[in-house]
Amino acid sequence: MATKSKVSSKTHTKKQLDDYANQNNPNNKAYRARISNDRLTKKVSRKQEAKRQLRQLCKLEDECGVMYPLDPMCYSNPYDFD
Repeated sequence: MATKSKVSSKTHTKKQLDDYANQNNPNNKAYRARISNDRLTKKVSRKQEAKRQLRQLCKLEDECGVMYPLDPMCYSNPYDFD
């Protein structure tokens, strides 16, 4: 079970402690804003990563040629050719 990090009152000001508490309380506006921002950021990151991988694959196929066989028997019903 993962433990949550805590903020010490010995090293932080009252304002910093309040901000931390607001950002980790599900009933608070700051918490909901942080969660929605995380979701949007992760969504954008996944899209950018997918685009990057696709570009990399296209570049590799351009350099090396097609990596898979284009035999019609592999992609169709073999009994259609009888």
